[in-house]
Amino acid sequence: MTKQYALVPDALLDRVAQRFRVLGDASRLAIVRLLLERDELSVGEVVDEVGMSQANVSKHLRLLFDAGIVSRRREGTSAYYSVVDDSVAQLCSLVCDRIEAQVQLEAEALGRPAARASG
Repeated sequence: MTKQYALVPDALLDRVAQRFRVLGDASRLAIVRLLLERDELSVGEVVDEVGMSQANVSKHLRLLFDAGIVSRRREGTSAYYSVVDDSVAQLCSLVCDRIEAQVQLEAEALGRPAARASG
């Protein structure tokens, strides 16, 4: 069986690696998941939901913004963020589905029920 992959030119591999580095942090993934669920949130709303400090949330949002994953809209003294890169939701779904399938297979191999993912 031959798999087909989109071949990225060598000149772009650093950009691809940078995108994976940005998404390779559990705190940033929690923020992205929240923004995907709620569409648009202020920094304060993200802080309240994820339980991180405002400085930490702002740092992560800045990295996501710089990578082009989220957009920022200013309204008065507040900044609102939303996910603008549709491929992020697709990528997260693909990876999460695969991990869930692996956990299910591992649980079956051990004769145990797999823990179900909660929303």
